[in-house]
Parts: sequence; structure tokens; C-alpha cells
Amino acid sequence: MSFVEKLLAASRMNDSLLCVGLDPEPSRFSAQYAGMSPEQAVRAFCLAIIEATASYACAFKPNSAFFEVLGPAGLQVLQEVIKAVPAHIPVILDAKRGDMGNTARNYAKAVFEVYHADAVTVNPYQGYDAVLPFLEYSDKGIILLCRTSNPGSRDFQDLRVQGDDGREQPLYEAVARRIQSWNKDNNCGLVVGATYPEELRELRAICPTMPILIPGVGAQGGDLKASVQAGVDAQGELAIISASRSVLYASDPAHEARELRDAINEVRRGG
Repeated sequence: MSFVEKLLAASRMNDSLLCVGLDPEPSRFSAQYAGMSPEQAVRAFCLAIIEATASYACAFKPNSAFFEVLGPAGLQVLQEVIKAVPAHIPVILDAKRGDMGNTARNYAKAVFEVYHADAVTVNPYQGYDAVLPFLEYSDKGIILLCRTSNPGSRDFQDLRVQGDDGREQPLYEAVARRIQSWNKDNNCGLVVGATYPEELRELRAICPTMPILIPGVGAQGGDLKASVQAGVDAQGELAIISASRSVLYASDPAHEARELRDAINEVRRGG
């Protein structure tokens, strides 16, 4: 089963476009994790979140930085957390890899053959040859940074460039068009922030059948309604609405995940 097939199957089974981001910060954990080592606490916390929210999610997105900071033990925890996700729900490893040659090949092998993620976030800045080692895993998802949610994204992503068609356009639009040309195995996707819903609408028009990972809802202040309306495909699917802190640190993560899933569904069904 390809990443897109797995994503759609999980989305339909759980009636969900919600992706739960796993960005564990031990300093924010409740008192029940006191007395544990940081890696033990992160493991226990993430497994509890997965158990509580799996019924409401179309995907989970562990962010590798929050595990790498724990050292070698953190990488072991990352493997255990990925393994704990129910087999029918895809895992997107948020690692934002970007390099070339043997380095890119080893990054791709690590993500897909060591950690067994279903998809990975990749920085396309170095171009096709740097992305190719990931694309060669044709059943895996390669989700490429396009229009990121942070305010500083405008520093470069808004720069005007001449596209392949000779038309002047913002860099993020040229990136989307180029990624579309790489999508020969239907395994590419885009990262487009919820904080830029108008750009999201434009990019969905450029890439009508690609999954779009949409961070920035919740703690970053992205507009949920505008993002869902702009991000879904013609069938109301393939938008991956990612929420991390708003779910992880809620008093009741299961309730928060269910409420967010239902709010997303209300928008995509015209509510």
C-alpha cells in the first residue's frame, strides 16, 4: 500500500483529516511523569497520546528534533514511538531533510528502512538530485517544504522568480510547479502553512491531487476554516491538518483531538 493509499484509508476509517504532531517537551509534562528520566517520560507521554487520539487521527507526525535532543536514547524512543502507532495509520517523520549524494541516500534509508516511517518532510532547496533518493522509495510519501507557516518564510519564499513557463511568480509557486513535475509515482506532497490560506488555495489549484500537510492550526494561530476550505482536494480529502501543542498539552487530549477533528469535518462538509 502506498503512502497516499494508506493516508486515504486511515482518513476514511477515522473520518478525519487531523494529523497529531508529536513534539514532546518534558518541561510541559504533568506531574505523573515526574521521577522518570527524560527519555522514559517522552516515551510514556507519546504512547499515551497515541492511545488517546488514534481514533481521531488520519496520521501522526513525530518531530525528530524533540527526540534527537535526548541523545542516542532519544533515537531509540523515536523508533518505539513510531512502532506504537496503529499499523493502519501513517507516520510522517518531520525531519526536514535536505542534502545531496550519499548523504541524501543515507537520510532516506534511515527514515524508511531504520525508522520505518511512511513519509518524511524534505527541504527541496538543493533541487531534484537531492530529492531523488527519497523519491526512489515510490511507496513512501515525500512531503516537500513549499510555503511554511513561520513569519520569516517571506524572507525567501516570496521572492519573485521566473518560472519554467517564463512567467514571473513567487518562489513558493515555482517550487510547487517543479514538485508537480517530480510526482511521477504519486508520492509527493507539499507543506503549506495554515497561516497563509490564500497561498494555500493557489497551491491546491497548482497541485490538485497531491496531499498537503498543513501545520500552523492551533498554537500558531492559523485559520482552521480557511485552511480546510483552501486545502482539501475536489473530494474533500488529502488535506493533512496538523496540530501539536494544542492537542498534546490539552487537559484532555482525546477530547481536544475529537473536537478538532469534528470542527474540520464541519467545514469540509459545508458547515
